[in-house]
Amino acid sequence: MEKLKHIDVAYHDQRGDIANVFEGRIGHIALITSKKGSVRGNHYHCEDYQYIYLISGAFESHSVNVRDPSRKQVLKVKPGDLVDTPPFIAHAQKFTENSVFLALSTRQRELGKYEQDTVAYQVIEGYLNPELKKV
Repeated sequence: MEKLKHIDVAYHDQRGDIANVFEGRIGHIALITSKKGSVRGNHYHCEDYQYIYLISGAFESHSVNVRDPSRKQVLKVKPGDLVDTPPFIAHAQKFTENSVFLALSTRQRELGKYEQDTVAYQVIEGYLNPELKKV
């Protein structure tokens, strides 16, 4: 299932703060804004690991294990939280506030690589990308 980790400040001095958000191999990073009430996701990845780091706002992260649909989860995400979503965990984000986040993934997303690895899966009511293959 998804894991939620709050990222605390690792270093602070008179200049400001440093928070070590992520360590590992990343193939793609996107900066995304979402309006309150909107839904993103409603899909899963076959190989890609996805991480969402919330900069501002708030959302609920809904997930279900596609190999065992009885395993469902809802996480309340606040600024400074990192959501870790492994392959075959369908996920959707429902934004409870206007939000800004970083979406990090282990695979590159250009030239159709995103669509090849991503399957539409209705986790919650809301947007479902018509360009993705469906189960």
